[in-house]
Amino acid sequence: MILLPIALIAIIAFLFFSTYKNKQKRARLLDELRSNWGKPLDSVRHYRLITAYSKHLDDDVLAATLAADIDLEKLFEYVDRANSKPGQQYLYARLRKPERERHKLLDFDQLIEQVGADDAKREAIMMELQRLNNPDAYYIHQLFHTQAVLLYDAILKLYVRFAGILWVAALALTIVLHNQFLFFLTLGFTMFNFYIHFTNKEKIYGFVHSLPQLRRMISVANNIGNIIQTAGYKGSQNATAQLKKLNRKLAYVSLESGISNDPTDLGSGIWELFKILLLIEPRAFINVIDEVNFQREPIEVLFNYVAEIDAAVSVQSLRAGLPYYCKPNFVNGSDELKIDELYHPLIYNCVPNSLLAKHSQGVLITGSNMSGKTTFIRSVAVNTLLTQTLYTSPSKSYQAPLLDICSSINMTDSLDESKSYFQAEALSIFNILNHVKETGGNCLVIIDEIFRGTNTIERVAAAKAILSYLSANKTFVFVSTHDLELAELLGDEYAVYSFEEMAADERLIFDYKIKPGILKHKNAIAVLKAIGYPESVINNANKVSEELGKKYN
Repeated sequence: MILLPIALIAIIAFLFFSTYKNKQKRARLLDELRSNWGKPLDSVRHYRLITAYSKHLDDDVLAATLAADIDLEKLFEYVDRANSKPGQQYLYARLRKPERERHKLLDFDQLIEQVGADDAKREAIMMELQRLNNPDAYYIHQLFHTQAVLLYDAILKLYVRFAGILWVAALALTIVLHNQFLFFLTLGFTMFNFYIHFTNKEKIYGFVHSLPQLRRMISVANNIGNIIQTAGYKGSQNATAQLKKLNRKLAYVSLESGISNDPTDLGSGIWELFKILLLIEPRAFINVIDEVNFQREPIEVLFNYVAEIDAAVSVQSLRAGLPYYCKPNFVNGSDELKIDELYHPLIYNCVPNSLLAKHSQGVLITGSNMSGKTTFIRSVAVNTLLTQTLYTSPSKSYQAPLLDICSSINMTDSLDESKSYFQAEALSIFNILNHVKETGGNCLVIIDEIFRGTNTIERVAAAKAILSYLSANKTFVFVSTHDLELAELLGDEYAVYSFEEMAADERLIFDYKIKPGILKHKNAIAVLKAIGYPESVINNANKVSEELGKKYN
């Protein structure tokens, strides 16, 4: 009789200890979330899994050339403060798809403001979202993006359902009866179960491992709905109601979500062996595949509800950490792009600049090497992208119509396709011209060092013709160049600006401020002098430079 009170005391002590440890864990997590608020997260990002969700978007997504030109991955790493894997995937997908409907951006901004209005509620939401930070949660989207296919015929399906019972019964009888036939039968079941588990593991991994996360996501959605009722709350409640039957079926697989995935962990290894011998994963797959396929729509609704709230919290953290920002003013039909004090968010202490561009007049930017002209035009592209995805501009004011963004910056020779630098650049700009023609303009076009890969005469001639075409098609064009001849040839078609340097002894000092007018100084010879080129070379270069300079002054 004494064993029963001892057992009860042990159970109560264990429950108290578990509760205490959970409270400690939650307190540490909350402290970590508070200390990271407003800061970029320093973490390893698995882009294959993060981008898997965005690959199911339609064709209206960010061009690969623009993504490379603005270094989208680095921009995402700065913006990403998501608390869950679905939120991380959703946020990346937003950056990949600039919005062309103003009301959708306003709705997202309203959600951002709502989740950030109360710090205590926001922190409670973040704590809930952290429950979906398991890497297996990356696979939830597969439940509604792909139609799962049953991999087993009727006989094998029946065997999988009862494999666990058969294996346990054979093992128990072998131990009790010491029968050689039963031993070989158990061994046969074991080998066959290993075969079934591993031959189909890769095909069903994402499906099976997302099931505990789906059950958890349903719980997270309900708890967030109790904290704050957003515009998506009713849709979430309806989706949860539709998933009640599936949620009950998922109860028995929820155990796995609490097991460590560390292959060096003994408990994880034992659990993995247990799954193999009893065919737990294939059985879970068979038991819920039909219900999951039937409930794809409410699963997607719930995913988007949770993920969008997480993305909104992430943008709140982004805004809190920026030196300053503004919400864009989108003016439909406007022929002006006006940004005050814009800066590049990835550049520490970036010098801000302002600009006013018009459909009727492009912007030609001349500048010394390292003076900041390429950073400036990238900043324009990044600002435009962030306004049309996160409704946030790293500037003091942003006014423009909603735009498509096209760019040609990071050109290289393509050895695999036997393309020269010039050919690669020509194809890139050709794609821009086609896009402008198809859309009827209303684009932002960013081109860095146009046609730098060919001879001067043809480069200037081709550049002039192309830039004239773009400025005549309701397009905001920003082009950087070293070819001063372009300014004269383009005349009033383009407003000319420059970035310049100041000489101080043997050093060059840049203020990184854009100024009206053509470049008056070049620093290439000064760089040669600083490196240590022979004095005769420097003197000769300066003499020729002066003679050529008279032509353009």
